[in-house]
Amino acid sequence: MSRKLFGTDGVRGRANTHPMTAEMALRLGAAAGRYFRRNGEDHHRVVIGKDTRLSGYMLENALTAGLTSTGMNVLLLGPVPTPAVGYLTRSMRADVGIMISASHNPAADNGIKFFGPDGFKLSDEAEAEIESIVAGEIVPAQPQNIGRAKRIDDGRGRYVEYAKTTFPAGQRLEGLKVVVDCANGAAYRAAPDVLWELGAEVIPLGVSPNGHNINDGLGSTHPEACAQAVLEHGADMGISLDGDADRVMIVDEKGQVADGDQIMALLADRWAAQGRLRGGALVATVMSNLGLERFLQGRGLRLERTAVGDRYVVERMRGAGFNLGGEQSGHIVMTDYATTGDGLIASLQFLAALADGGRSASELVAQFEPVPQLLKNVRYAAGADPLSVDAVQAEIARAEARLNGCGRVLIRKSGTEPLIRVMAEAEDETVLREVVENIVAAVEKAA
Repeated sequence: MSRKLFGTDGVRGRANTHPMTAEMALRLGAAAGRYFRRNGEDHHRVVIGKDTRLSGYMLENALTAGLTSTGMNVLLLGPVPTPAVGYLTRSMRADVGIMISASHNPAADNGIKFFGPDGFKLSDEAEAEIESIVAGEIVPAQPQNIGRAKRIDDGRGRYVEYAKTTFPAGQRLEGLKVVVDCANGAAYRAAPDVLWELGAEVIPLGVSPNGHNINDGLGSTHPEACAQAVLEHGADMGISLDGDADRVMIVDEKGQVADGDQIMALLADRWAAQGRLRGGALVATVMSNLGLERFLQGRGLRLERTAVGDRYVVERMRGAGFNLGGEQSGHIVMTDYATTGDGLIASLQFLAALADGGRSASELVAQFEPVPQLLKNVRYAAGADPLSVDAVQAEIARAEARLNGCGRVLIRKSGTEPLIRVMAEAEDETVLREVVENIVAAVEKAA
């Protein structure tokens, strides 16, 4: 079954515009309730978390109505990070978890992500089946079987306590000054609390959400704010989370920003030395830098690549038994600790390395020299298919032949808008620019 509502990370769009309307949220809730209640047993359980967007109230209420109408008992967590929903779905023995968030997108957007009873995001097949239920007639529960809704006041506290258990026992963060940018998002209380309770001196940013300012000039998509604060306060490092705290960028003491590739390189090397890295491999997407792949090869480790999207990283990890993966964008997945990307717990792993002493944050994030990378987006007309044009394919083939052994080419369609993403890596930056510009020109002509 194909999916139209669901993208690579749930259902997402502009609030009060299809599909992010109250009506669709109600139907999605009812469809999910019917999907997870097919065994006919009485009252199943669902947990719902959200970030700090104004539209979260509307969608939370609509989802609750839909879910209770099909016999689900709803437990409302309030604002919590996305990984907290994955954790609490399992911890509270729920049949399904739902996070209301558009992650790093602007405040006007919102989204709905589903987690199964194991705390992992639903498969493409499960999402397609829920879509088919949405499209049909949804059978409500009998009056006596309508579900209840209950607010859980200590959901955030439960996650805070769990996050601290992932930090090495007996180790503290005393003497470390840390800037944490919460993007006015879901971790605005949890992240500073965890760091302070572990002993760090905390400089908080983005901890005053008002419904409209999530990701506004802050967070992992705008790490310059965190970098500036690190320099102003003379901090040892900075942590820049996104709106739902499932991704992170690390800022060193010099104000330099490290992406997910450098963080994953550090953790893979460190875990391998500790005998903790399962399968001798790191899982990352096709977007991760060639420099990361070469770094791992130099240490006798492998890079397993997947399609873009943390869900596909997790699928590969679970299927092959790997325990570390992620994306260049800052999703770091550690299945020993979490079922999805967790920016806070990834930060704690970095802080554990920093607290060991001997190396500064700038040394820890400089794991490898990235191969120059260039990405350009080309918009195409509705109904067009530029990648099927012979001239475009020929230009891509020429580029691949030219970069053979010293770089690579990656061409893909965006999953959310009519864009062709043209990306290449090459040791020679002049060659890199020429290769990308030639492909872009061919795509533009065909678009």
